[in-house]
Amino acid sequence: MKITRSDLDKMPSRYRAGLMNTLSGYKPANLIGSFSESGVTNLAIFNSLIHMGSQPPLLGLLFRPLTVRRDTYANIKANGYFTVNAVSLSIYKEAHHTAAKFEEEESEFEKTGLTASYIGNFPAPFVEESPIKIGCSYQSEYPIKENGTILMLGAIEIVEINDSLLRTDGSLALDKEQVIATVGLDGYALPEIMDRLEYAQPGHKPNSMNHGTQKK
Repeated sequence: MKITRSDLDKMPSRYRAGLMNTLSGYKPANLIGSFSESGVTNLAIFNSLIHMGSQPPLLGLLFRPLTVRRDTYANIKANGYFTVNAVSLSIYKEAHHTAAKFEEEESEFEKTGLTASYIGNFPAPFVEESPIKIGCSYQSEYPIKENGTILMLGAIEIVEINDSLLRTDGSLALDKEQVIATVGLDGYALPEIMDRLEYAQPGHKPNSMNHGTQKK
């Protein structure tokens, strides 16, 4: 099927949204933890986390237009800190539940049964059940004029990773803890690593480093 820009513009909005949200493929599933000025903990599922660089270590978080209440955005702007928590197979339904429109004074931790935890003096709440916990500080933001979205940059300040995940080369064996991905706004997938390839060089076909499930 061939679809032109004109075809996209004529599609019913929900149909077009479903197509656009799955067209780019699998996306990471993360729970963003924050807290309000009055101290209410907040938790929201995002599939728009972007690796922005390792030196300095930065993550990007894309927010939809601020045409409705965005508690996560408001909390981060007010307090300057947030957490990123990977979603594993054991908590994906609870994670999806955080997308419900709870009241501003209600905590998604309490409403979904997930556990708020803290690491050292870092002020924002982590998800105890998550195998990868990342604490970030607000750095800057960039409005996207074409569609009203906002790209927020956060600096990684602290990380806590389940020991089973860390390989000897510093990379993470995400399948060891069944870290999942999202497909659109309501689909969840459990990826399987089929191979790892050596560093690509011109004129040389990359060889496999291992086969099957990720190894340390």
